[in-house]
Amino acid sequence: MNVSWTVVGFDSAWTDRAKAPGAVCAIRCNHKVQLSSSEPELATFDQAFDFIAAEHSQCDVCVVALDQPTIVPNLGGMRPVDKVAASLISWLGGGVQPANRSKKGMFDDAAPIWRFKQRLKATDDAEVARSADSGLFLIEVFPALALPSLEAAYFGRLVAPRYNPANRKRFRMPDWIGITTMIHRHAEVLGLTSLATWAHNASLNATPKKSDQDKLDAVICALVGQSWRAKPRTETIMVGDLQSGYMIAPASPDVRTHLRNAAAIYNVPIDGCAVLSP
Repeated sequence: MNVSWTVVGFDSAWTDRAKAPGAVCAIRCNHKVQLSSSEPELATFDQAFDFIAAEHSQCDVCVVALDQPTIVPNLGGMRPVDKVAASLISWLGGGVQPANRSKKGMFDDAAPIWRFKQRLKATDDAEVARSADSGLFLIEVFPALALPSLEAAYFGRLVAPRYNPANRKRFRMPDWIGITTMIHRHAEVLGLTSLATWAHNASLNATPKKSDQDKLDAVICALVGQSWRAKPRTETIMVGDLQSGYMIAPASPDVRTHLRNAAAIYNVPIDGCAVLSP
């Protein structure tokens, strides 16, 4: 195959509604370590499955970076990993939606995420996904957790960007421009010309819609997956485990310190190891 590995960023929107789909985006690496990408496109769970299957057929390793909890054993409350993520994201000024099996349409037994996982037949082991020579992998990511490492300006008390156009009261156009510009910068550094062009055009969109934000989040998911697969392990972090749920994110030194401190409080492993209280 010409493609060594592909990361598919998938913002699923958690539920499966044809009128409100999520979005997918791919970043590919050939055997000469040259990167390429697709522009993000809207997709339901079924359409995302077809997109992933097509990408997987052309590469040795395919990693699906999904913006939705993929391991949810708890009947109520928050998963341990959600508590750790919330400690940082709340400090930044955002919020974390609890994932539990009581949420109808999202995580109950009939939720689309479980049908998607059963059909996909991907491996959940994120550490193996980093170095595998072949296979299909599914990892959980969270754009809000990635942003303060992708852009240093988003790390600080109550500085979380408000870029969801569906929330008109909180949406801020400068934040939309800031994140799309950040994506453009990362895409240019990686040599992802088509993605850089898309991000530039998105930054000029004076009236973004929720579907535009879904595409933007799919791109962020793909960038997180690319970091996990290609960058040094010290630049990324795994919070949680395969039993109770986990998240993968890029991790600046400040972000890593904040997450490690919270992980010690909630007894949540970081990078597969228990964290001692400071």
